[in-house]
Amino acid sequence: MPDSRYSDLERPPLSETALNRALVHPGSLWTGITVVESTGSTNADLAEAGVGGAREGAVLVAESQLAGRGRLGRSWSMPPRAGLTFSILLRPDLPIATQGWLPLLYGVAAASAVRRLAEVDVRLKWPNDLLIGERKLAGILAERADDAVVIGMGMNVSLRQEELPVETATSLAIEKAACVDRDPLLRAVLREVESHYREWTAADGDAETSGLRSAYLAASATVGRRVRVELPGEQAVIGLATGIDPAGHLQVESEGERYTLSAGDVVHVRPAE
Repeated sequence: MPDSRYSDLERPPLSETALNRALVHPGSLWTGITVVESTGSTNADLAEAGVGGAREGAVLVAESQLAGRGRLGRSWSMPPRAGLTFSILLRPDLPIATQGWLPLLYGVAAASAVRRLAEVDVRLKWPNDLLIGERKLAGILAERADDAVVIGMGMNVSLRQEELPVETATSLAIEKAACVDRDPLLRAVLREVESHYREWTAADGDAETSGLRSAYLAASATVGRRVRVELPGEQAVIGLATGIDPAGHLQVESEGERYTLSAGDVVHVRPAE
């Protein structure tokens, strides 16, 4: 059965029934978890559902994603069932100005969940890449769909060295993590996201009051580092990342100037560079 979802015993399929039983209940943020064998992009599918009126708390998981996207339009792919590729739909009733924190909140929650369950030191590269050391474990992409926000994550779980999409990536298996079982990892990430989301919304989206900004800074691999931030239009800022402002933007000091950046591709500059 070469094409069977059970053919690779090291990469068992996820159970939609078990996930719903564990996570969907009265009072839960999560209103329904759907697991599909393959799709082009979980973000695109859930965004379409969001425009069509899907409830907050919908989760879409794909065992194989054929046209996954990362930040800046980059592709994101992995072998079937070798990682977690899923998206969530949120409808925060908060000022738009506060909602830039949502992908950072997701990064904090995911890093906390993986750190606790897999027992690896996961850090965040601004705005929300999950790193182990300097290698990328997971990427997060947030997109607006009318009044909803869809946030997707792709995490490398059981990928072997020869399966990595780029040499700067890693996986939980390569890092010899304590847990490489996708089911408890997914449950842990969703529970952490719910906890952080409720605290943040209870504080009316105030990252300072909710403790989100301090939690992000504690997990940051970027703040305090020398960085090169590649900006649209082939421009770049090179300097010291000094902090995160109240809107979640990266602050960089370069040649006596302070820059506040809302978008950009961050490269951690090694001392030799």
